Amino acid sequence: MKIRSLKNLTNAHNDSIWAVTWAPATADRGALLITGSVDESVKLWKGDELELDRTNTGHSLGVVSVAAHPSGTVAASTSLDSFVRVFDVDSNATITTLETAPSEAWLIQFDPKGEILAVAGGGSGSVKLWNTNNWRMEVPLTLPQAEASEGRSSEKHSGSGKFVLAVAWSNDGKRLACSTMNGVVAIFDAVRGKFLHTLEGHSMPVRSMAFSPVDTRVLFTVSDDKHVHMYDVESRSLISAFSGHASWVLSVDVSPDGSCLATGSSDRTVRLWDLNMRAAVQTLSDHSDQVWSVAFRPPGGDGVRAGRLASVSDDRSISLYEYT
Repeated sequence: MKIRSLKNLTNAHNDSIWAVTWAPATADRGALLITGSVDESVKLWKGDELELDRTNTGHSLGVVSVAAHPSGTVAASTSLDSFVRVFDVDSNATITTLETAPSEAWLIQFDPKGEILAVAGGGSGSVKLWNTNNWRMEVPLTLPQAEASEGRSSEKHSGSGKFVLAVAWSNDGKRLACSTMNGVVAIFDAVRGKFLHTLEGHSMPVRSMAFSPVDTRVLFTVSDDKHVHMYDVESRSLISAFSGHASWVLSVDVSPDGSCLATGSSDRTVRLWDLNMRAAVQTLSDHSDQVWSVAFRPPGGDGVRAGRLASVSDDRSISLYEYT
């Protein structure tokens, strides 16, 4: 697989861009790129042209994360203002605004069926779950306070001391992973709402994770410790560890065919990793500041012949790449 730069849009926002995702194509339009910025806005862009389609406002502090419903018609954003805003992608109309306690709304992701929106709960040490049918909060998933000896979880489940940064759903919706400031990744049985175990190996914050779209057992994590890890979440084993970035690794995403990874780092680069070779095959240096988020375009849409990858940065730019 190879990747090449298509376009770098400078000054796409008025401040650092921290979040990017794709709203999947619908019957009426192609996929849209969604970005969230410290300038408090969420912007929607037409795919290959990076032409601004519309701007969504309403947050009173910087936007931390954006997520798209699998239908492509609904999206959500979280902000340092502790609100989750849910809006219609095509009309920009607000569907609902969900309020959390201070510092309890970080990275977010819809489950594969679009029935649950998971929100990393920050200082609460939990994952908040909102039912998308009625936008009511379900019972949150709480991290264990400590691990007992021999790898068994303690019976006392308290979020004390665990700051939850990111969440990731397995492609079948049966597993939910959440990561913490101390580098531990917790795995939950999402169907039963039950804590299963933790994955260890990182020594610093894990800010982003992604499950393989072709193997529900495989989870990829990235950390401030500069490493990318590949885990088997069922056996709790570390399959492989990748290194190469010169600084914090801030974001990861997996290509739709499951053959490669993209990572963004505070070393100002985007790296492409071949999962068969388990090695970096390309380094892209389109950005002049740290890269906060990367996202592959989901498959689907009329006339789509090549893949797309997007990255966003503190330099206020969006970079768009083609991969084949």
